[in-house]
Amino acid sequence: MTTIDRERLVPPDLSADEVEMARTAQRVIMESLDHSRAASITVVSDEGEGPTVSVPPQALRVIGKVLGLMAQRQPVVLLHEKQELSTVEAANFLNVSRPFVIKEIAEGRLPHRMVGSHRRILFEDLLTYAKAMRARQQAALDRMAENARELGLEY
Repeated sequence: MTTIDRERLVPPDLSADEVEMARTAQRVIMESLDHSRAASITVVSDEGEGPTVSVPPQALRVIGKVLGLMAQRQPVVLLHEKQELSTVEAANFLNVSRPFVIKEIAEGRLPHRMVGSHRRILFEDLLTYAKAMRARQQAALDRMAENARELGLEY
């Protein structure tokens, strides 16, 4: 398997206490974002209170989402949007087969570059493609629902 430059944030073996700690921290962060415009948090250690750290609200939302995934024991990977992925990694991200990704590249729907004989897909381009793919899927579902209504097949 090809390795990409990414940092795993969550070890697979969280204790029950760590899971509960992540769940509580997520709830507190998300509730504070809902009720306040403040953009600072206070770090508290076992020895006492630490410094106040200013953090942008968007970063706190990301931290909250990471904590939520940790509480569900889900692995988390940070990936820069300028990172390049192999066709296997792109297929895994899209939840499709590698041949499908190669077909989309060949038909010009998914931008890529060649590194020797290997295709590399910019993560940013993959996100754009995934968004367009979801929009096409939603449009197809909407058409199917409209056809069902016209035929009197509504539930």
